[in-house]
Parts: sequence; structure tokens; C-alpha cells
Amino acid sequence: MSVLFSPIQLRGLKLPNRVMVAPMCQYSAVNGEANDWHFTHINTLALSGAAMFCIEATHVEAIGRITPGCLGLWNDATEAALRPIIASVRKHSKVAVAMQLAHAGRKGSSHVPWDGGQQIPLADGGWQTEAPSAVPHKESELAPLTLDTPGLARVRDAFVAAAKRAERLGLDAIELHSAHGYLLHQFLSPISNQRTDQYGGSLQNRMRYPLEVFDAVRAAFPENKPVGVKLSATDWVESGWDLTQTIEYVKELKKRGVDWIDASSGGVSPLQKIPLSPGYQVPFAQAIKEATGVTTMAVGLITEAKQAEEIVASGKADMVALARGMLYDPRWGWHAAAELGGQVEAPPQYWRSQPSTQKALFGETKFGAR
Repeated sequence: MSVLFSPIQLRGLKLPNRVMVAPMCQYSAVNGEANDWHFTHINTLALSGAAMFCIEATHVEAIGRITPGCLGLWNDATEAALRPIIASVRKHSKVAVAMQLAHAGRKGSSHVPWDGGQQIPLADGGWQTEAPSAVPHKESELAPLTLDTPGLARVRDAFVAAAKRAERLGLDAIELHSAHGYLLHQFLSPISNQRTDQYGGSLQNRMRYPLEVFDAVRAAFPENKPVGVKLSATDWVESGWDLTQTIEYVKELKKRGVDWIDASSGGVSPLQKIPLSPGYQVPFAQAIKEATGVTTMAVGLITEAKQAEEIVASGKADMVALARGMLYDPRWGWHAAAELGGQVEAPPQYWRSQPSTQKALFGETKFGAR
């Protein structure tokens, strides 16, 4: 029996398998509002066979966007734009729908990747970013403003407001983005956090604000629905954030009831040196799981069904999250289930698609025609 296609419980949410479609920025929103691109993208991958789909980094305020094309959930218009998309998913799929709440901090005001991804100057329509400290991501960039006490409260409250909007949309789970060099990661890393107040310096102080945001979001979201955290387990830079500090952070999150850790890495410095290879981040998920007992998701260059099966069957992680692999093969879950002997949910319109050798892929389906 496939472990990848066995159920798992996340608080009150029971998932039929251990595959999640990872949140993937589409850089295609207008004023933070989802549109027909998101409708197609989300509805397509809601039928991937994964048990959970996580909506891309959804920014809690306009200046918290990475690019002008990033998705948001900070006002009634951004909330309303997502509503028909979620309704369509619910009509045609049983997938659980999560959302990653995010704030880019000093990495905001950037061009979309296919236009180079560099910072947009203020004169060209960019905006003044904010961060833990007035330290730019790259030396050539405009420095961010240091978040003061009212600013910290404003951003925290924006995360809370977005969580409440996510609940109004009927979403099943939230993932807080504390990775890839964005705002919450910027507080954690000594590379980007050079504060001298209670939010900087020691590990305890650097963790303080991300933990305050988690506490506030957890309190605002229904008790029976899970809240997870995506984090970078290392900066891949000497004297930066590392796995030892990550484990201490996860221990604190565990005390606060975190439901999963999505273990990624990097993003806070252009000096990073990442040794890319298939499954290169899996050891981070394994180390976190072994040290804390928290449910973990492995991410990063996981593309093959047997590779994903080995990760969960060996106990290195409890789930896997796929991004590029899902874009390349939007039925990845179907194909993995067929290879591993699992079953997936599929709409009846597609039942006839299963090969004659895979009669049990969609369960015991019956499809007659006159």
C-alpha cells in the first residue's frame, strides 16, 4: 500500500493523501485582484489529484507585494475577486484549499521575473518598502524604511484581517510565509535584522515578531482549521539563519499549536550558495521532524512518484509539496497514484480517461453510455 496515498489529519482537516500543490506566485493579478488567469490556474490544479491546493503568496497589504502583479487579500475588492474562483473549485473538486499569507518586506517593489525581477525605482512606479532594518536586499537598491512600533502593529493586524477574509472565503487552512527572504524571514535572519530593540539581536528577539504574527493569525482563524508555516531552514550564507536556529523557532511554533512546517531554504541574500539536486531540501524536513515531532512537508525538486513515496514512507517527512512538477504535469497526482497503486478523486466527466490497466485509480467507477 502506498504511504503517499494514505490519509493524514491536520487538526480538523482530514486529507486523503499526502500531496499538496505548493503555493506558486503567478504575478498576474491587477491591483492585487485575481482574474481569469487565476481561475484557470487554480481550477486546473484543483483536479491534480493532490489532497490540498495552496493558493500562491497572497499579500496582506499593497506595499507588501513582491511585484505589482502579486495577489492580495487586503480589501473587499481582492476578497470578492477570489470568491467565484473558490466557488468553482468547490463545485468540481473535493480538494482542500489553503492560502499562503505573505508580506515581501524589503523584497517588494520588484519587476515580475520575466521582466528581470529587479527593484522598480520610485520614479518608474515602484514603492517605498519596509523591513526590520534599513538594509537593502542588494547594495544597489533603495533601502527599506525600518518598521517602527505602529508599523509593526499595522502589518500584524493586516495578517489578521487577511486571515479573517480567508475564513469568509471558506478556505480550509492557512500557511504563513516565513521563508525566501520575505518579511517574517527578514526578522529571523541576522543578515537582514540589525535591530537593537526587543525584535533584534538574540535569537529570542529575532523570533519575537514572527511568533507574534503567528499567534495573532492563529487566534483569528477557526480553532478546528490548521495553520502551518513555510520557513527557510538555512540562508545558505555563513553567519546567517541556519538549521539549529530553525529548530528552536519550530519548537516555539509547536508550543503555539502550529499544524505543519513547510521546510524550504534560502532567499534572504544574493550571496547564497545553494547546492541544487533532487530532493536537496528533504534533510531539513527530516531534521525538523526528528527534533520537534511537528508534521513536516518536504519541498524542492521533488518530481517523481517513487521519490515522493520514499520520502514519506521512510519518515523523512509527513507530506510532499510540488510546484514546478505540477505545472509541468497538472495530473501529477493521478499518474503517481497509478504508479504506486493509490486512488485519487476525479470528476465523473473524466472517469473514462483511466487506462484499462488502472481500473481502481478513481475507485469503483461505473460509466455507461447509450
